[in-house]
Amino acid sequence: MINILYISIEGNTKAFIDKLIQYATQLHQQDSSMPLIQAKEIDDMSPFAEEQADFFAFVPTYLDGGNGIDNGVKELMTNALGEYIAYETNAEHCRGVIGSGNRNFNQQYCLTARRYAQHFNAPFLADYELRGTQSDVKRIYDILRQNRDYTRRKI
Repeated sequence: MINILYISIEGNTKAFIDKLIQYATQLHQQDSSMPLIQAKEIDDMSPFAEEQADFFAFVPTYLDGGNGIDNGVKELMTNALGEYIAYETNAEHCRGVIGSGNRNFNQQYCLTARRYAQHFNAPFLADYELRGTQSDVKRIYDILRQNRDYTRRKI
């Protein structure tokens, strides 16, 4: 089983996760050794809980102000996921971060996910644009499979 925590503001991340779950289910039906995906959406109303299993975090990019690199930026709307991962020992279970965004924002593309990776000492594994393509689904599923046994660096 591959576990995913995600936040979806405008539905793009949820749409991608739904495609990922469907793809994993099809593969699993053909070959039972292919892992299924279990996803939990986090939002402002989600109660904090200690995660018992390793997971991957999927986070879109929503920023306000600056260019996100050298003149300031404020994270918007994804704070619930960040606070959930920071709760108790949850960050220790984060095996990697996958980001999404809009390439029109240049240097800010997937910046939130890169910041999550740095903050939680987990690798930034992949990115996709908006709702992603079927090619993105296949690529990211393979990345998740390959990295689910990743051993975290101790801080």
